[in-house]
Amino acid sequence: MRRRSGSGGIVDCLFCKISSGDIPAKIVREGEHTVAFRDINPQAPVHVLVIPRTHYADLGELSADPVVLAAVAAEAAEVAKAEGVDGTGYRVVFNTGSNAGQTVFHVHAHVLGGRGLNWPPG
Repeated sequence: MRRRSGSGGIVDCLFCKISSGDIPAKIVREGEHTVAFRDINPQAPVHVLVIPRTHYADLGELSADPVVLAAVAAEAAEVAKAEGVDGTGYRVVFNTGSNAGQTVFHVHAHVLGGRGLNWPPG
């Protein structure tokens, strides 16, 4: 089991450290329950990650907290609006588990837009 920090985050979690300000990131927006920042390896002209301030490993864990889940979803929509892709279309993706491409095990929503996004993804 991973140790929790005094702020409730996981000691060795990259996104907990970004949320607490211990690791710098290009912050786009902050809310009571969320932090949104630019992905360091963008896959589209707009590629912003929205994370809950509280550590949840994946979408399955986050689904147990409907208030924070709703805050992440609402923040993703606000990011799309702030980035100017709400009118042209955007995608919100949760990768859950290593086979789905999750590499940081702190749940995060990818907000992608600014170009055509093909279907199926991946």
